[in-house]
Amino acid sequence: MNPLFLAGLEIQNFLEERKWPFCFIGGLAVIRWGELRMTQDVDLCLITGFGNEKKYINGLLEAFKSRIPDALDFALDNRVLLLSASNGVSVDVSLSGLQFETEMVNRATPFLYDQECSLLTSSAEDLMVLKAFADRSQDWIDVEGIITRQKQHLDVDYIVKQLTPLCELKETPEIVDKLKEMINP
Repeated sequence: MNPLFLAGLEIQNFLEERKWPFCFIGGLAVIRWGELRMTQDVDLCLITGFGNEKKYINGLLEAFKSRIPDALDFALDNRVLLLSASNGVSVDVSLSGLQFETEMVNRATPFLYDQECSLLTSSAEDLMVLKAFADRSQDWIDVEGIITRQKQHLDVDYIVKQLTPLCELKETPEIVDKLKEMINP
């Protein structure tokens, strides 16, 4: 089995055993919804809320190796925990608690990547919100791939409704305009 899928399955099993709410985002979700591309790591959103992060961080650090020293402090400062799966694949755990992130996890569905590997991923719409909000060149390439593969099935109103307040907080309303232009050129 693909090492990324194995790493995803390993951390998914850990999180499901504890009933911790999560879903995969990033490259694994792009493989499901967008254009196939190489990805080096596993990215996921873990709902920790605000103020409870240490419980989750410490639990994960007991089971997975950190990729950096002072992982706890880094995770608390940056809201991302940098881990390695047992096979050495990098795992980035976003410590999440915004309403959008909670809704994204609630909307997530399983996807069969391999006969023995079903992983819980964000919806195409939620992935587009994350990618557009990140506003990096690779993210826009991923958005374009998702539009290419999913355009007829996308709930554009939902995407705009979720992305707009996030961009208002970031003071980057032009991101919403760029996304709308990509969807309806």
